[in-house]
Amino acid sequence: MLKKVGIIVLVGLIASAATAAAVLQFSGGGGTAGQSTPAAVAAPSTASSGNAALNSACLSAADIYQELRPAVVEITSTQQGRSPFAPSGTASGSGIVVDDQGTILTNYHVVADASDLTVTFSDNTTASASVVGTDPENDLAIIRADVSGQSLTSAPLGDSDSVRVGDPVLAIGSPFELEGTLTEGIVSATGRTFAPGESTRPIRNMIQTDAAVNPGNSGGPLIDCHGEVIGINTALENPTGQDVNVGIAFAVPINTAKRFLPDMLAGETVSHPWLGIAGQDVTAALAEDLGLSVDSGVYVIVVSDGSPAQRAGLHAASRSELEATATGTPPRGGDVIVAVDGRDISSIDELSSYLDTEKKVGDVVSLTVIREGQKSSVEATLAEWPS
Repeated sequence: MLKKVGIIVLVGLIASAATAAAVLQFSGGGGTAGQSTPAAVAAPSTASSGNAALNSACLSAADIYQELRPAVVEITSTQQGRSPFAPSGTASGSGIVVDDQGTILTNYHVVADASDLTVTFSDNTTASASVVGTDPENDLAIIRADVSGQSLTSAPLGDSDSVRVGDPVLAIGSPFELEGTLTEGIVSATGRTFAPGESTRPIRNMIQTDAAVNPGNSGGPLIDCHGEVIGINTALENPTGQDVNVGIAFAVPINTAKRFLPDMLAGETVSHPWLGIAGQDVTAALAEDLGLSVDSGVYVIVVSDGSPAQRAGLHAASRSELEATATGTPPRGGDVIVAVDGRDISSIDELSSYLDTEKKVGDVVSLTVIREGQKSSVEATLAEWPS
């Protein structure tokens, strides 16, 4: 299971007093913590990793800023008060122009529940905007600004799969409403996973960086040294709960955004498949403790009520993980998932990644399970992640 290691603050919203910034629990730890191109922006180098030619191919921060600053906007959202106890308020975040039609990529939490959206461009012109499509579980949204007749600069979208720890990165955004702010750092880690809450869908493959980001940066670009967007700045580690940068921030990888961009552009709310279990990676030590017949797979700790896993007949452990932790003894009696659709799996991340990338809501998956030492197969029809 994922271990809570701190507090995450969504960095998109620098809010008025009536709209306090959201604070989320960070669940991750270790490595488990979704256009047109400006002509002057260089294409990525094909030099090999660590090669001196790679460094020489990098553009200066000043050159990248000059090219990409016009493609980064400030987004001001207005929330209409629902009652005297929930007054109206405004909040601001950032966004990335992805085409010359006024299409802007940002974080979902920047625009969620907004009654009005205003986009401010780098030349201080403003335009009203509306939400086109969203992917709430990946904290992504597409909005479109009313920019008829206006010339726009779009940001080139790179390849987040090629990002390496140690690569230099830049962030542009509007922290604390200081529009057009540039910060610099490196990629501190890749493949991070975090979930806003205990039962929410984790966002996977997040890019960790020490580039300074703060409330107001959300939805803005994380940029590589070639001037391409590799992530959307989303959250920062905040152990104090105060609005302060501590050098650990997270960005949704741009490849995640590119994967679901067509659906969002089509006006859809992207849904993601849900199996409905909580599990623990099986190790040799765990197998010995529990008397399991296999030392690899996913040990089923919890099966959610009404979930596809429950309907498929998966068995959860006899004691919840919380109770097991409190008593100092491991739960017993759960199924061990060792394969999905004939593919061997050894971790909850492998299972989740397969479902996220290969399957959609309504698909049927075949799970190979070990129950009391016997191997069997069950089929589960994946549902949509519950809100």
